[in-house]
Amino acid sequence: MGISTQLALALPASIPSPPSELSKFSIGPLTIHAYALCILAGILLALWLTNKRMQARGGNSDMLWDIAIWAIPFGIIGGRLYHVMITDPMYYFGLGGQQAHWAEIPQLWLGGLGIMGAVSLGALGAWIGCRKAGIRLSAFADAAVPGLLLAQAIGRWGNWFNQELFGAPTTLPWGLEIDPNSYNFPAGLPADTLFHPTFLYESLWNVLGALVLIGLDRKFKLRRGAMFCCYMIWYGIGRTFTESLRLDPAEIITIGPLGLRVHQWLAIALVIAGAIALFLVLKRTRRQDADPFFLPGRKPEAAAEGANPAGTEASADAAGEGPQEKNIE
Repeated sequence: MGISTQLALALPASIPSPPSELSKFSIGPLTIHAYALCILAGILLALWLTNKRMQARGGNSDMLWDIAIWAIPFGIIGGRLYHVMITDPMYYFGLGGQQAHWAEIPQLWLGGLGIMGAVSLGALGAWIGCRKAGIRLSAFADAAVPGLLLAQAIGRWGNWFNQELFGAPTTLPWGLEIDPNSYNFPAGLPADTLFHPTFLYESLWNVLGALVLIGLDRKFKLRRGAMFCCYMIWYGIGRTFTESLRLDPAEIITIGPLGLRVHQWLAIALVIAGAIALFLVLKRTRRQDADPFFLPGRKPEAAAEGANPAGTEASADAAGEGPQEKNIE
């Protein structure tokens, strides 16, 4: 028997879903949900990487917390509102003769956070925090997007624990097993049906995106929102693909000959808007000598005097940044 044959036999023929008892556990009266832990782990990793990238441009952790304390709650609320109002309003509001589930709207641990809603409303929170911290929103967004992609990559594993948001049936060797007794198991299919692990596809795509964006930033010094535009394009492309596979409820919108899920149309719009915005930003930055990180008059005194602590340039390279620019208004 050849080595390749032995390796093929040793590899699992499918991806198992975790048993339901692993999706949550109790510590005294407190119930901890794996979905929430995945979201929390993603947030912590995003904060760590964003802090490194902000420090490379003269910021500090205090400034980051000034922004995060607004952006994170706004993002969570926005993500939940997107899921409730865009993804499945019929279920939550009892439309079309269904029973309403109002009480489940605040129950985040059951799953259901829309990334596009989280980013949209989170950006509003970030803007408020940036005004308080004295940092330009575009500069913060450029620093934050690699960490944001990693946060989304980790957060997607919450879908694995909840056995939700999987794709169509497949015979591929990495097909995902779903408990046939699960609420999310499609009716009428055999119990041993395997499904596309769309959570894994999107997770891997986002990790790759974080690496690609850091590499592009290191080479081209993307500024004034260019990194965020690249994020829009990258995430939109990946989301368009995963949405084409998913089975969860979503409104179908027909435009011309195409009938696509609402999330697919939004993802396509994200790619188009990101491409247009990137073109305009790059055109604008070619005419400018610098990209201020701080708002006018808000640059820390040490940085304004040209201070550059030892190791700043090295840490900038590690975070995908170049040497700290002068603040030219």
